[in-house]
Amino acid sequence: MGRREEIMEGSTALGIEFGSTRIKAVLVNKKNEILAQGDHSWENQLVDGIWTYSLDAIWEGLQDCYRKLAADVQTKYQTELTTLGSIGFSAMMHGYMPFDGEGRLLVPFRTWRNTMTEEASLKLTEVFGFHIPQRWSIAHLYQAILKGEEHVKDVRFFTTLAGYIHWQLTGEKVLGVGEASGMFPIDSKTKQFDTGMIASFDELVADKGFPWKLAEILPAVKVAGEHAGVLTEEGARKLDPSGKLCAGIPLCPPEGDAGTGMTATNSVKVRTGNVSAGTSVFSMVVTEKPLSKAYEEIDMVTTPTGEPVAMVHCNNCTSDLNAWVNLFKETLDLFGAEVSMDDLYGKLYNKALEGDADCGGLLAYNYFSGEHVTGFEEGRPLFVRQPDAAFNLSNFMRTHLYTSLGALKTGMDILLKEEKVAIDRITGHGGLFKTKGVGQSVLAAACDAPIAVMETAGEGGAWGMAILANYMMRQEEITLDDYLEQEVFADAVCEMEEPQPEMVSGFDAFMETYKAGLAVERAAVDHLR
Repeated sequence: MGRREEIMEGSTALGIEFGSTRIKAVLVNKKNEILAQGDHSWENQLVDGIWTYSLDAIWEGLQDCYRKLAADVQTKYQTELTTLGSIGFSAMMHGYMPFDGEGRLLVPFRTWRNTMTEEASLKLTEVFGFHIPQRWSIAHLYQAILKGEEHVKDVRFFTTLAGYIHWQLTGEKVLGVGEASGMFPIDSKTKQFDTGMIASFDELVADKGFPWKLAEILPAVKVAGEHAGVLTEEGARKLDPSGKLCAGIPLCPPEGDAGTGMTATNSVKVRTGNVSAGTSVFSMVVTEKPLSKAYEEIDMVTTPTGEPVAMVHCNNCTSDLNAWVNLFKETLDLFGAEVSMDDLYGKLYNKALEGDADCGGLLAYNYFSGEHVTGFEEGRPLFVRQPDAAFNLSNFMRTHLYTSLGALKTGMDILLKEEKVAIDRITGHGGLFKTKGVGQSVLAAACDAPIAVMETAGEGGAWGMAILANYMMRQEEITLDDYLEQEVFADAVCEMEEPQPEMVSGFDAFMETYKAGLAVERAAVDHLR
């Protein structure tokens, strides 16, 4: 069957993901090959001190993104998009969208970016014995209760952005388990919200006299592979106002960007993980069992099939490194030297590998903003050295590569050295890995684990969501990790880098200096205003 016929017959899957700056749609065939794409750029707004996206922006963005996808299909295959095999929606996780009994949004959408729930986060973590980050939906709900917000008594349902889109298009109040794990803790045995913690929450707010219990206002939870409703007539018009798209198309459970990222990097199997490293950096490691206790530095979420995942999320990664590279470029321009940024990055990154394994006594902090993993509410980019340190270009660049992963390694060391979490493979993706072999070897040293980089990692979360939509339509029984391994990534080009013992011990030595120097960073934050 040709690609045009695949589209006409609906042998396809559509994945749409709402990122923080772009909404992206990817249409694939049954082999998960990309047939067409569409996207829409958008930005959050700061309204009355709240980071939000309006409902109008959400629907205009979705419709524009789908319209561009349909136009891409028309241009490439000379056919209209009228049906699909399956659909899946994803979005940035967490946040707060509360609705009343008539389906009206009670307060503007509060995104994951809002850090206004510290009191709730600390109290819930204490009550549950489970780390509840500020961006989680339950923290937003409880903070609204603590503040005495009038709308809370009227809440009859609350969900995330992905859950809202899915509900409006299908009528089903449901989330995929990975997305749900960013609303409220999941019981890894049942793959459902933790009933003991739900009871603890109800007891915590019992004196408020609300006309609801928590379980009544949470969405239902489904795992990857389960059906989660069909596109209604009304939903079809909301997605495609032109009226060309037919109703009745099945939808898979909506997932979060963490789950689609795991899927797109073949990292849903136990003892695997992925690291996204660019402006910020985070790791996701699929553990064999829950951690022994709660850690402030680590968030516990799940894969799209409900396996426990330890997440280390850091605000800062390559911004300071990029600033130094730009300074070198400015110096070269001063002398009239014509060097491309790609060539400059490549030369400087490779030069770093010539440096001392422990960076020769140099130290830097890449904190453009605060870093909760190490306890900083603000940041000051900083470079420090001993007078007798080995101050040369290779050590300088190596220091900035190491410190780009310093906060991440702080969290990863908890997993690897304290919790003894076993890792067989981590897949790296993002700008840090653009120069072949360098970012990989540094991350391998930081994690003391093999690091893979795949060509397909650049396809992103919308592709991962399309894969999950395709997986739901499988006729034969197969686990998600086997489906990815055997059918999606069987022929993927993959570069593997093993950890080098000398770099591992060198990075550990650098981290001793890094931890000792945090007092210097604290002084900079406190005194440089």
